[in-house]
Amino acid sequence: MKKANENQIESVEVKSPKGKYHLFRRHISLVIGGSKDTGVWGGGHPFDLELARIPPGKTNWPYHSHSAQWELYIVLKGRGIARAPEGEVEIGPGDSFIHPPGEPHQIRNTGAEDLLYYVIADNPQSDVSTYPDSGKWNIKPQRKTFEMTEVDYYKGEE
Repeated sequence: MKKANENQIESVEVKSPKGKYHLFRRHISLVIGGSKDTGVWGGGHPFDLELARIPPGKTNWPYHSHSAQWELYIVLKGRGIARAPEGEVEIGPGDSFIHPPGEPHQIRNTGAEDLLYYVIADNPQSDVSTYPDSGKWNIKPQRKTFEMTEVDYYKGEE
């Protein structure tokens, strides 16, 4: 058994260049033996667990969806808005919600204190994220982001 206390796990800051997107992440799964973006096929865990903290007035990530990954959220502290296709929903302590593959999502802290939550995500072998607001795509595990242009299926093939 591998054990860790979340209070002893380093908090990793993630911040966009202009600061709109800002959060702190404690990668619990990695500390107890998981591997980044590697599920059971590569010796990792079947899911990832992290404790995330969003400062007041900030947003976790650009609005995005995953083609294969599920994400379950459990709010511990603070107030915010979860954005999804049906609109914006207020969230607070004790709330849980899930985003299945294909459902865009984003969290914004609308309160005066940090918004603290757990996120549990399954660990698909690969995943493509799309960004409805900007039209970008991201592929994982390579972690490359692209702007794509539609082409004919057979272009360059014959």
